[in-house]
Amino acid sequence: MTKSELRKIYLDKQISLTADEREAKSHAIADLFFQETDLTNTRFLHCFIAIQKFNEIDTSIIFERLWVEYQHVTTVVPRVVIATGDMENLVFGPETETVQNAWDIHEPTHNDYVLTRELDIVLVPGLAFDRDDHRVGYGKGFYDRFLAKCRPDCLKVGLSYFAPVDKISDAWDGDIRVDQLITSEGALR
Repeated sequence: MTKSELRKIYLDKQISLTADEREAKSHAIADLFFQETDLTNTRFLHCFIAIQKFNEIDTSIIFERLWVEYQHVTTVVPRVVIATGDMENLVFGPETETVQNAWDIHEPTHNDYVLTRELDIVLVPGLAFDRDDHRVGYGKGFYDRFLAKCRPDCLKVGLSYFAPVDKISDAWDGDIRVDQLITSEGALR
């Protein structure tokens, strides 16, 4: 299937999850992330804040555990620069105040930046992934542009509620693949 076909199918599936299903799947994904990921030498971890209207994975579970158990890790979140479509990395901690942007995404109100080249791990949202580590997002290209600027050794971890599909038929070389995929059903490298 194409990205646009998969986007429609999996966005509908994601939005239709009940609150209990979302919570259970989000906890399973968080547990697998911590089981599968060595954070020993991680200094900066970039993770998205869930977009509520799209029923995204509740990443607050991951943030809260990082803040308690991995205090050597600085967590950062994206802020989209609307004029350019690029993403910036802003430090995000338990006391960080946020505001909703034009796309209903929560972003920090401060300007405490981390350079993209400093990131060690990026948790990448996805509606769907395929077995070749290609991703289907919301179609704006923010993450492809952003991930292309990360260091080659930056670990890119895709997060999805759903098991990967066999093949995204219109994936191309400009699509940045993830290194690891974690779903509520398991982890793939």
